[in-house]
Amino acid sequence: MTVKEVLADARRVLAESSIEEASLEAEVLLRDALRKKRAELYLALDDELTPQQRDAFRERLARRLGGEPTAYIVGYREFYGREFLVGPSVLIPRPETELLVGRALEIARQHPVSALAEVGTGCGAVAISLALELPECTVYATDVSAAALEVARANCQKHGVTDRVSLLPGDLLETLPEPVDLIVANLPYVRECDVPRTGPVSREPRLALDGGADGLEQIRRLCWQIEGGMRPGGCLLLEIGMGQAGPVTAFLRGLFPSARTDVTPDLGGIDRVVSLMLS
Repeated sequence: MTVKEVLADARRVLAESSIEEASLEAEVLLRDALRKKRAELYLALDDELTPQQRDAFRERLARRLGGEPTAYIVGYREFYGREFLVGPSVLIPRPETELLVGRALEIARQHPVSALAEVGTGCGAVAISLALELPECTVYATDVSAAALEVARANCQKHGVTDRVSLLPGDLLETLPEPVDLIVANLPYVRECDVPRTGPVSREPRLALDGGADGLEQIRRLCWQIEGGMRPGGCLLLEIGMGQAGPVTAFLRGLFPSARTDVTPDLGGIDRVVSLMLS
């Protein structure tokens, strides 16, 4: 079979299995099996696959049909225009989290940011993206998971920022060596009862998804700590889920009555990032 025929067949099979973005996922899996970039794949549409290539692709396709996320199968995910290594020990970066990076860069353009911290860094995509976009800034990245920090360390090496991003094992801000100007966090915010038990998301670490009974347990814990971890005039950026903007902003206003809070929606119109600016 040719590349074109295999790609069309895989798209059909994935679509029949109700897999979202079946066309894109088929392409990513085939590119990985053939070790080709996107442009190279489409230049080779009439090429015949070798038996080894067919076997490699079938193995990847079977894993996807078995419920394994494509990002784990190929070992990477694109985020903010760059590829980041991922594996079962880390949450797969989502496109909506790019808004967190964008808001952080807006803050950095408006206010001096000499040091920042990402809390719950996972694979390190947010911290590394910010380190690359803000080369003069000291970046700390914390995570309670040692396995996640190993993936983040590999990504720091991949993107050449091992000397710029300090990876700190520990819970929330407890290992932060100094107060910072900016704290960004994509903490678990899925309600415990809503954490998927089947499908691709169920393969991701529960620790990175489960936000407790109302989804806000870890967010509240972080908010209680930020006064000691953030410099005067500093800013906190939190990624949140649908319907959480009201409870989170009300909680922050109760803790910091004189601070300014804002909410930024994502491209789908869902309130996605809450910001708190200390006076």
